[in-house]
Amino acid sequence: MSEPRVGSEEDSSSCGGADVEKHLSCPSSGLVAARLTIVVGDTHFSEEKMLLVQSCDYFQALYRSGMKECQQDEIHLKYLHARGFLIALAVLRGEMPILDGDDIVEAIECAAFLQVIPLAKHLINLIDPDNCLLMYHTAATFGLMDLYHAAALFIRDMYGDLEAEVRKTLPSELTSYIESLTPSVFVAVGAHVTCGAAETVHAASRTVCYLDETANTWKVLTDLPLEASTSMAGVTVLDNKLYIIGGVHGLHKQVAGSFCYNPENNSWSRIASPAQLRYNLSLVGVDGCLYAIGGEYERTTMSSVEIYNVKTRGWTFAAHLPRPAAGAACTKTMGRIFVCLWRPMETTEIYEYVPGKDEWRPVTTMIRHQSYGHCMVGHRDNLYIMRNGPSDDFLRCLMDCYNLSSGQWSSLPGHFANSKGSLFTSVVRGNSVFTLNRSMTLEYIVDGKSWKPRRQLKGFPRSGSVWTFLLRLPETLMLK
Repeated sequence: MSEPRVGSEEDSSSCGGADVEKHLSCPSSGLVAARLTIVVGDTHFSEEKMLLVQSCDYFQALYRSGMKECQQDEIHLKYLHARGFLIALAVLRGEMPILDGDDIVEAIECAAFLQVIPLAKHLINLIDPDNCLLMYHTAATFGLMDLYHAAALFIRDMYGDLEAEVRKTLPSELTSYIESLTPSVFVAVGAHVTCGAAETVHAASRTVCYLDETANTWKVLTDLPLEASTSMAGVTVLDNKLYIIGGVHGLHKQVAGSFCYNPENNSWSRIASPAQLRYNLSLVGVDGCLYAIGGEYERTTMSSVEIYNVKTRGWTFAAHLPRPAAGAACTKTMGRIFVCLWRPMETTEIYEYVPGKDEWRPVTTMIRHQSYGHCMVGHRDNLYIMRNGPSDDFLRCLMDCYNLSSGQWSSLPGHFANSKGSLFTSVVRGNSVFTLNRSMTLEYIVDGKSWKPRRQLKGFPRSGSVWTFLLRLPETLMLK
């Protein structure tokens, strides 16, 4: 394999939605604090004009147009269902309703007709194995293209389980589009510390590898840049790009640079590092932004949080964690960010970051013997927290599940083997959870709130800490 290139960073998607022109929010526009009655069928809705204009391209265009409707206090929307508009309003107010069946269809119809970007994002976050075909077909029907593509990618990742139903229920052109996409693969990189100029470019510990599931073997994808370190780094994937933030090298834990890997052109680029030097941080990517959460520096644990906007290439500080934390278990699910904060000896508190309010909101508290949360994984509206088992058996772990919709905890039955790191590096793909250690890669199927072993594949032959994630790789890269 040729040595990857290191160049300048490329743009990606932004964190926010569409901006509203400044004149729309000035007092003379008549939108500030003004209310509008929207009539959908026989149902009347009263809502702030500014909320609608800020969030819906339809209303932005209407109030820029100068048409007579701009002066009216009541607007009639034809060809929509009231339930779909009600769901849109709920999302615009910050709610995150769980939808199924007719609700999904009517919400997609409304999102497409009014171009409600927050609703379209919410629908993308709701894609799961039970609704992905409905989402895909309906999004194609109404031309909601972001949802259409996201649902197609989800189906592609589960194609082995869904192919029969896809061919039975979808038109041939929709099936062909799914099959044209590249499925995601399971990727791993071990903890690596730079050793200086004498280090060889292709040292085994410096390689990022992917699992060829058909051949049941690990293959080298790329080498880390010589200046990069994954030891105590933050590692995550955002928009199919791999990010390594921080990391340390040397006996004095000097903080290494930050890098981005783009599999589309097999290249690495250096990116700006957080303003606050930090290592042993938690890193998660959501909606065009990287979140560097907590960490430590010079033996001081931090509560500070920084956000990197991939489009603007800049870091900004966000609300601090409720208390300092290093290496905290962190995950995202349904477009939401969650972090576990441990309060010795038996309490794990879970917080959610709310971007619109820039605050950490307490979600729930788990009190268990040996309750320290080593890993947290999100699947649908469930958070799974893995923790050590009995004090005399640290090679097994226990798992608890918190359902975000019901607010209820439940414990999964039995113990899960944790030899050499399995379960503490879990990755979700569709209805599957991949776990990893040196001996084996184990795929579980999430069935309800139970994890059932599905198949065993080859383990990752690296010692020490391992980071795992999913990437979509071009066929040309996988053929090397």
